[in-house]
Amino acid sequence: MSILDITVVSVALETFQNEFEATSAQVAWTMTGYTLALASVIPLTGWAADRFGTKRLYLLAVFLFTVGSVLCALADSLQVLVMFRVLQGLGGGMLLPLGMTILTRAAGPNRIGRVMAVLGIPMLLGPIFGPILGGWLIETASWPWIFLINLPIGVIALGYAMVVLPEDHVEPSETFDWIGMLLLSPGLALFLYGVSSIPEHGTFLHREVGLPATLGLVLVVAFVPWALSGRNIRPLVELRLLQNLKMAVAVIAMALFAMAFFGASLLFPLYFQQVRGEDALGAGLLLAPQGLGAMITMPVAGLLADRKGPGKVVMVGVTLVTIGMAMFTQLEADTSYGFMLGALFVMGLGMGSTMMPIMSSALQTLADHDIARGTALMNITNQLAGAIGTALLSVVLTHQVKGSETAGTYQAVKGMLSQASGAKAAELRAQLDALAPAALPELADGFAMVFVVATALVGCVLVPAFFLPRNPPEGPVDPSAGVRH
Repeated sequence: MSILDITVVSVALETFQNEFEATSAQVAWTMTGYTLALASVIPLTGWAADRFGTKRLYLLAVFLFTVGSVLCALADSLQVLVMFRVLQGLGGGMLLPLGMTILTRAAGPNRIGRVMAVLGIPMLLGPIFGPILGGWLIETASWPWIFLINLPIGVIALGYAMVVLPEDHVEPSETFDWIGMLLLSPGLALFLYGVSSIPEHGTFLHREVGLPATLGLVLVVAFVPWALSGRNIRPLVELRLLQNLKMAVAVIAMALFAMAFFGASLLFPLYFQQVRGEDALGAGLLLAPQGLGAMITMPVAGLLADRKGPGKVVMVGVTLVTIGMAMFTQLEADTSYGFMLGALFVMGLGMGSTMMPIMSSALQTLADHDIARGTALMNITNQLAGAIGTALLSVVLTHQVKGSETAGTYQAVKGMLSQASGAKAAELRAQLDALAPAALPELADGFAMVFVVATALVGCVLVPAFFLPRNPPEGPVDPSAGVRH
């Protein structure tokens, strides 16, 4: 639910505009605030898990997420809604790395592939089915229900976790890394805010993009020498884990895959909405074959990763994703839905064999006392790489559209139509209808060119994937000691 809530709000933005009499830029903070809070709290999760125990912290995270969800449903103004979305994001940001830590410790290195496969299903399906669930709830009930649906699930999760999770046995904790927190958490938030603003402004040079992104990047880069300084304080995120070659290769593979996957995840619904005229719910439903393909291969891939090593599984998965993505380089304004749904299904088959085997390849090499910090590192990699990939492909798409005068005019008129009403709206619709025959093929060509870039990004994953382990896991490695535990 925490992953799904990143996108479930996307279909409610227009409803928020009408409900709170706000602009599109103002209501976008209901998504931005959640994402920034989620990203900011991830670096703290590793230290807090070691300090307070994973069970206590997991219960706190579920409680914050659930209470934040209920308060969002009760919000009577946009400012209050954004504030409670931040609270919801603080809880949601801890859930995934904590869940990965708990499951990794419980499974042990020889079963981690199968466990990660189970965890990977919501990771891949959340972004796909968020708009579908949000659209359905708004149509059948009202907007507060996109948040209230978390209440019964949160209550069940709290009760179940109290019973089944083992009691915490906390060791004396290291001193908290205050300098690391002051560098990394705001650095991540500023950088992600900057790059997430690129689709709106179309360029890195805009003040609202370049200034926060640059400042955030400076803070994140400044964290690196601090984390490697060898002081007595254990850093907030343990970069020394990258001395473990298998971990380093997995992080590189995950970064490249996240750039391509999350960037392309933006392109598919945009094409369906802007070129084929689908609404958000229809675009979400058209992405279902991708989720179906992932559900088919993910359990099998997890089992094979445990028995044969993740390297071979990931190579096959990346190849399938590359083939599916390459099919989208042939897009036209009237490309058959059967062709596109088939391509999405092939991509889904590949994604189910890629993302979580890479994750398990990294985590199965870690000693028990490094698992919480390792999951935080992998999740930060996902957040940063996903934001960079989304920004990169958004800039390419913007330049493609601006390079076509007709397509650019069509998009500008469409933007004005979303803010117009009455006679002005009718006039703009007539103008759109006149522009469409020439503009839609040019728009489709622009999307096809962006998918060329996305295909190249996915293909690059084959390089680090070649160096992933091709044998069953032997056990965790302590990178600082260089000995096997």
